[in-house]
Amino acid sequence: MTLPVWHPENLAARLPFLRRRGELTAATRRFFTERGYTEVETPYAVPAPGEEVHLATFRTERVHPDGRTEALWLHTSPEFAMKRLLVAGAGPIFQLARVWRNGEGSARHAPEFTMLEWYRPGADMDALIAETIAFMQAVLPAVVTSAGVTTDLSRIERLTMADAFQRYAGVDVLATAGDAAALAAASGARIRDGETWEDLFFRLMLERIEPHLGRDQPTFLTHWPAAQAALARRSPDDPRVAERFELFVGGIELANAFVELTDAAEQRARFDEDRSRRHDMYGPDWAMDDDFLAALAHGMPSAAGIAVGFDRLAMLAAGADRIGQVLWLPPEDLA
Repeated sequence: MTLPVWHPENLAARLPFLRRRGELTAATRRFFTERGYTEVETPYAVPAPGEEVHLATFRTERVHPDGRTEALWLHTSPEFAMKRLLVAGAGPIFQLARVWRNGEGSARHAPEFTMLEWYRPGADMDALIAETIAFMQAVLPAVVTSAGVTTDLSRIERLTMADAFQRYAGVDVLATAGDAAALAAASGARIRDGETWEDLFFRLMLERIEPHLGRDQPTFLTHWPAAQAALARRSPDDPRVAERFELFVGGIELANAFVELTDAAEQRARFDEDRSRRHDMYGPDWAMDDDFLAALAHGMPSAAGIAVGFDRLAMLAAGADRIGQVLWLPPEDLA
């Protein structure tokens, strides 16, 4: 018989991981406050939870004192709210936020989890990568192990997306942009029924690229195709790519980061494209976040920001193999 997650034996098994998580939380706050960051707290139930094409959300409803009702969604990231604070002049900020993504659940995914996000005005990609390395080395052991993968944090790999596809898939991915047949032919992959270039791009990422990343050493995968970085600034050196990176540690996708797009007109155009695709696939949902776009138009400072899966970070800190081990009360199917 399987014991419930609240059973004393189950908690006793998780407690060493949870105590390490508590130490990690304290070390995280200390790291950022010592660097002049301000911790912020933004709303979780919002009129627009994000514009990602494929993330599923949780819907709720606010009843106003006058009886009016308003549809709200639990946010998938505090990004839009934190960028509003950058516009307002908050300066360097960080947040340990609860976020929700419906339909998720695995050894590394929970439908409700904690996201660490921080934003530094004036930072570029190199500065953000350097700060991310400093953060990891400050709060994690020098060597981390999770699910049988051991990673030495003293050595760092930087790899552009173009170089990763050339190395592991044998293809010039940027030369095929938007052409699924060309990407399939160059990589030797077989196109599935209805598969788009983006679908094939992410399938190759999952099957051929990611298994090689962040294993012996952390990997920063940089300069993503512009179409896969809707909130990131295009590179001034190559407009085909955007200044986005993902970080892999212990074989885990740990973080996603941008040098932020601050042009409101370009951001609206990218949102329009993503919303059209999402609505075609999943139907209508929330209204455009015009308030966020108005904030960008008012004037957001140049900045770089990053979102770190804090539960995954806790897995690495504690040597846990499953996300349920670092949650106080995990869903029964993730315990």
